[in-house]
Amino acid sequence: MGGAAAAGAARWIQRLSAARISTEALQRGQSRVIDASLTLIRERAKLKGELLRAMGGVKASASLLGVPLGHNSSFLQGPAFAPPRIREAIWCGSTNSSTEEGKELNDPRVLTDVGDVPIQEIRDCGVEDERLMHVISESVKTVMGEDPLRPLVLGGDHSISYPVVRAVSEMLGGPVDILHLDAHPDIYDCFEGNTYSHASSFARIMEGGYARRLLQVGLRSITKEGREQGKRFGVEQYEMRTFSRDREKLENLKLGEGVKGVYVSVDVDCLDPAFAPGVSHIEPGGLSFRDVLNILQNLQGDVVAGDVVEFNPQRDTVDGMTAMVAAKLVRELSAKIAK
Repeated sequence: MGGAAAAGAARWIQRLSAARISTEALQRGQSRVIDASLTLIRERAKLKGELLRAMGGVKASASLLGVPLGHNSSFLQGPAFAPPRIREAIWCGSTNSSTEEGKELNDPRVLTDVGDVPIQEIRDCGVEDERLMHVISESVKTVMGEDPLRPLVLGGDHSISYPVVRAVSEMLGGPVDILHLDAHPDIYDCFEGNTYSHASSFARIMEGGYARRLLQVGLRSITKEGREQGKRFGVEQYEMRTFSRDREKLENLKLGEGVKGVYVSVDVDCLDPAFAPGVSHIEPGGLSFRDVLNILQNLQGDVVAGDVVEFNPQRDTVDGMTAMVAAKLVRELSAKIAK
C-alpha cells in the first residue's frame, strides 16, 4: 500500500489490533465489503447482459469497467482519478457518438458500462494487494459471465492489466495474444520491491502462462533488465528507434489464431507527449495518435477484451486534451470489440 490513504488504512488496522479485534473478525468484515462491491457490478452486468440478449444478434459488446487504482505507480498516483474523466470525455458534447468506422456508442450493442470497482473503499478496510488483485479478477469474470459483455477496462495504473488478463484467460480457458502499446515494457521481475508494481505487470502475466504471444509496441524507455526479461519470456519488442522500419508490419498485424483471442492494452504514454501530455511518465519520441489508430484499426483478430491505462488527469492540460485522447482510444477499441 502507498500514499496517505494507505497510511490511514494502516493506522486503522493498528487501532483494531490495539482494541484486540481478531484477524478473523477483520477478514469477515473485509469479505462483506468485497461481496457488496462485487454485488453492484454483478447486478449491473446482469441487467446489461439481459438487455443485449433480449435484443438478439449481438456476439460481443464492449462493457466499461473502471479500476481506479494508482498506488502501484512508481512515480505519481494520479491515474486513480482517470475513469470518471474518461467517461466524461466520451460523452461530452464536443464530438458525436460515432466511431471512425461508423459504429454508434450510444447503441448498447456496441458499448455498455457496469461502473467501477471501488478500489479505495476496499483498501480503506485494510485489504492488501494480493487479495485486491483477486477482487479485480473476480469483477472482470463477473462481466464476462454475462454474455455477450466483453470487458474494456479503464485504469488506473498498469498494474491492473495483470489481474484483468488473468481473469480473461481463465474465463476463456486458455492463453490469449496480447498487443501492448507503451513507452515502457513493464516487465521488471519486481520493481522497487513491489511484485504488483505497474512496472511488473507483464512479468506476472507471462509467468502465469496467460499469454502466448506478447507484442510490445512504442518502446523508448527500456533498460537492460527490460530487454533480458523480454528475451526470457519470448516477447516481441518493437522500439521507436526502429519504428519507421517496422511500421508496415505493425500496421498489418494478425493475432489470435490458435488461442482464445486478442487482448489489447494501451498505456496512454505510448503516444508522444505532444498528443497526450497528461501522463505520469513523459517520454518524448513516441507514436502519433494516427499511428496508434492505424495499428488498432488494421489489427486482424478477435479482440476479446482490453484496457486503457496510465492517463493522469492531474497532469492534463486545462482543456482536458489527454482525457479526449483516452476517450477516443476507448471509442475505437469499443468498435474493435463489438460484433
